Amino acid sequence: MKNLLRRHWKSGLSVLLGIVVWLFWAVAYPHALSYHEQYQLFLWSGDYLSERLLLPGGFADWLSEFLVQFFLYPWLGGLLLSLLFVGLQCFTARLLPKKLYVLSFAVPLSVWWLMGDINVMVALPVALVSVLGLACVRWPRRFWWLDVLVMPLAWWLFGPAACIYGFIRLLQYGWPVLSGVASMAVCVVLTCMCLPQWPVQQLLSGISYYRIPLGYPQLSGYNSDMYELIRQDYLIRNERWDELIKRAEEHVVHTTFWSNSVNLALSQKRQLAERQFRFYQSGDDALIMGSVRDLTSNLPTAEAFYRLGMINSAQRYMFDIQESILNAKKSGRCTKRIAECMLINGHYKPAAKQLNLLKQTLFYRDWAEQMEQCLYKDSMLERIPEYKRLRQLRFKDDFLYSYSELEKIFAMLFVNNQDNKMALDYFLAQLLLKGQVQQFMQYLQWAQQYGGYKYMPEGYQDAVRCIQSQGRQGGSYGQYVQRQLKKGGAK
Repeated sequence: MKNLLRRHWKSGLSVLLGIVVWLFWAVAYPHALSYHEQYQLFLWSGDYLSERLLLPGGFADWLSEFLVQFFLYPWLGGLLLSLLFVGLQCFTARLLPKKLYVLSFAVPLSVWWLMGDINVMVALPVALVSVLGLACVRWPRRFWWLDVLVMPLAWWLFGPAACIYGFIRLLQYGWPVLSGVASMAVCVVLTCMCLPQWPVQQLLSGISYYRIPLGYPQLSGYNSDMYELIRQDYLIRNERWDELIKRAEEHVVHTTFWSNSVNLALSQKRQLAERQFRFYQSGDDALIMGSVRDLTSNLPTAEAFYRLGMINSAQRYMFDIQESILNAKKSGRCTKRIAECMLINGHYKPAAKQLNLLKQTLFYRDWAEQMEQCLYKDSMLERIPEYKRLRQLRFKDDFLYSYSELEKIFAMLFVNNQDNKMALDYFLAQLLLKGQVQQFMQYLQWAQQYGGYKYMPEGYQDAVRCIQSQGRQGGSYGQYVQRQLKKGGAK
């Protein structure tokens, strides 16, 4: 047994690394995997591959996107990442002297820490594994000239990580390999000249390694507040409302995104009237955030619009989110929701274009093919309960509205369909957030008559007591009012 352990202790450490990495991503950080998956749309087509291969580092980008599509299932995404990290460690160990074996873990651990910045793309570890694996392939010294061809090819396929391959080859073969390094340098210069639309800085640092063009990883590890917001979005995407509310009781992030997410979860469990002001409220934007042109801020707002029946607004927000992905990729999540909005509105021709894209994917294909059968067939579409309900809730006529008067839109949604309890809850909640107490008292009877409550929710009772005592009464709503007064935000 001792001899067996001595012989295989290195393999045991590699397996242990793989297990820890899998537990980290699949169990502790599944929301990070979902975040990566939702900001790409991998298509199984030759055109998609050739489009990637036209850019330096494109093959690493294509291969990483191939892997990331499986991140839709955290257990599988964690397994793939664990294999990447174990590959980094094993290839590094092969290239290091045996007495420096322990240092082989420095590379995967460094990449692991670097990926604490959620915008570090999986293409980075894919490229590193590829060039390290290539460096482990050693041919006889007399064939050193092969690197004249291999180095520029490696740079084109894997990006700037190929420089590591050139450095390793210099250590292995010495000065003769300088001709290979020179050929790679010439390839880099020609690329910079032939692709003037790409900044030289980005070409030299890797087009596909970082989601933000001309940006660099933030060496700050795993920021708990940022990852909590990403987790909230992950829970919303999977409709795990109870878990989101439970986490909100333990971890507060003082942002509008947090308030939007928690209030949406409360509304889906019909707890908004009861518990809204027990949680942090960012202000009169705590239910619905105004349009922000980035790839994350408006996700809970878009989801709220969709469930309220504001289908056009949900579609517009999802379009804006997708177009705000800074590396110009599509989003599987956004594309699916855009297609749903078009189907609900009966806009079948543009919906068909979105479905055709999704049909070229692995995990959205079945849904797209099913929905394709419903094109131009209202009766078939209305057999799906969710779509039938949203068709009943939505506005039938197009019109413009002011973001500053959202409470009126919520009221119109409810008047349009009194089964829209979420619109009723959002209407009264928005009145309280904006300090429109007279209107709240006037329309409180709607909650009594149509809310379906056995008794007046405690949150409304608390607000009434606060209003009647002119703010001197304590309670969660009173605390919100006092906080807004200090900020000068109460109306």
